[in-house]
Amino acid sequence: MTRPLPQPVRVYRVGGSVRDELLGRAEGDRDFVVVGATPEMMLASGYVPVGKDFPVFLHPETRDEYALARTERKSGRGYRGFRFFATPDVTLEDDLQRRDLTINAMARSPDGTLIDPYGGEADLRAGVLRHVSPAFAEDPLRILRVARFAARFGFRIADATLDLMRDIAASGELATLAPERVWQELARGLCEAHPSRLLAALRASGALVALLPEIDALYAVRVPAGESASDTAGARTERALDWAARHAVALPGRYAALTQELNAGAAGGTPARSMRAALARVEAMSARLRVPVDCRDSARLAVRWHRAVATADRLAPAALLDLLLAADALRRPERLDALAASTAVHEAARYRREPDMGCAPSPAGSQLPLSPAGDGLGEVRSPGMLLREALAVVRNVDAAAIARDAIERASGRKSRGATRHGAAIAKALRAARLAALRAWKKDRQIR
Repeated sequence: MTRPLPQPVRVYRVGGSVRDELLGRAEGDRDFVVVGATPEMMLASGYVPVGKDFPVFLHPETRDEYALARTERKSGRGYRGFRFFATPDVTLEDDLQRRDLTINAMARSPDGTLIDPYGGEADLRAGVLRHVSPAFAEDPLRILRVARFAARFGFRIADATLDLMRDIAASGELATLAPERVWQELARGLCEAHPSRLLAALRASGALVALLPEIDALYAVRVPAGESASDTAGARTERALDWAARHAVALPGRYAALTQELNAGAAGGTPARSMRAALARVEAMSARLRVPVDCRDSARLAVRWHRAVATADRLAPAALLDLLLAADALRRPERLDALAASTAVHEAARYRREPDMGCAPSPAGSQLPLSPAGDGLGEVRSPGMLLREALAVVRNVDAAAIARDAIERASGRKSRGATRHGAAIAKALRAARLAALRAWKKDRQIR
């Protein structure tokens, strides 16, 4: 049971929940700052310690976080290079001053009074991301945080804050960030409402070339742009990401959309050599960021197969089957969804029109709308829907029956063994699947 903290200890709700309350958004986690307390007081009142670097406690009933008011001092390089001081004489204003942005440096007192010593409410109204103090430049992770908030709210970055972000990027301290932290912030930014703002903020600060040089290079690559004369692969990627956000594409699909244009920057030599170079780029980027396997695989598939997906209605049955097998769609159909979604949003970015998402489900399971007829995409079925139909056709082939028949045929020949049986099964199964796809395509043409 929690016992009341002794007087004159004061507790304030701080940070994101106050900001989101003022914006009229649903509040997330509720964090609190405790002023005038010691760790011993918190323990005696029943709070559960969880902080490693500084005293943070969980309320034993609500599980909300309660942190002692603290200040910090730079003591080394990187986002871990700080010493924290949490003593009873640290004021609420001292604690708020160490935060990154004014919109995150507000508090609510127990009686509901807004405490806003650094102008966060005014910046919320103006749609501005502004640093609280010059100490902002001491933490390189804050570049990514600001870029993520730009992607979430669509706010502009104050000029002085952008200058500090450029100073951080020029200092080389971004190299001290752990890959896991970089990926965490990037992934969250990609999943916000305006992910193009994430790339724009990183690029404007000079951080994109340091963290994602493969993506930064895309802004110098000219690509066809539908009816327009030309475009850049970087600008197209920004538009594709915003389409992905609008249609609630899941993270693997968004990461695929981020990386899909990497083959545009892999010019030179034969098409096969260019594709190998593109795949090497996406592999290197995914390995450096230590992205999850589903995101890595989706990016690899998008670079390799998006052109085939975009023309799925014109693919021969053999090419269509190769695509489905390469995506391992029979076992993991969600990979096909990510590939189709990434292709759709990039085609929309190229032609600057609503993407034809077909029947690819959103994370919530709802069916996204088809593009209207007469938009230049041919029949109403999108590439994503067509691929799902093709997958259903291939799945309906009775693999077990074909395997039994192939084994019986192979067993009657002089040359026997598991290798012979395996090759016979694979050949027969592919032939049956191709036959099914041919019949399906013929039926579609008749209809």
